[in-house]
Amino acid sequence: MIGWAVIIGTSAVALAMLLNLYRLAAGPDVADRVLALDTLSVNAVALIVLIDVALGSDLYFEAALLIAMIGFVSTVAFCKYVLRGDVIE
Repeated sequence: MIGWAVIIGTSAVALAMLLNLYRLAAGPDVADRVLALDTLSVNAVALIVLIDVALGSDLYFEAALLIAMIGFVSTVAFCKYVLRGDVIE
């Protein structure tokens, strides 16, 4: 049986992801879009962890860790590209 806290948390994270998708599509600046993409990856990790807690297994925690690492590296690469115009110096 899934607890109410998991259902409410999953709904809140899903709503936050929808709002991030809106900011990603309608962001007036590139920096806003990079920030929305970073927040979207954090919300994806939270959603995967909440689903894993709801299922009661430890299977998806590694996937959440991989998505968190990829999200961090991609945010750093996007920021370097926005600031310098080149990722690799």
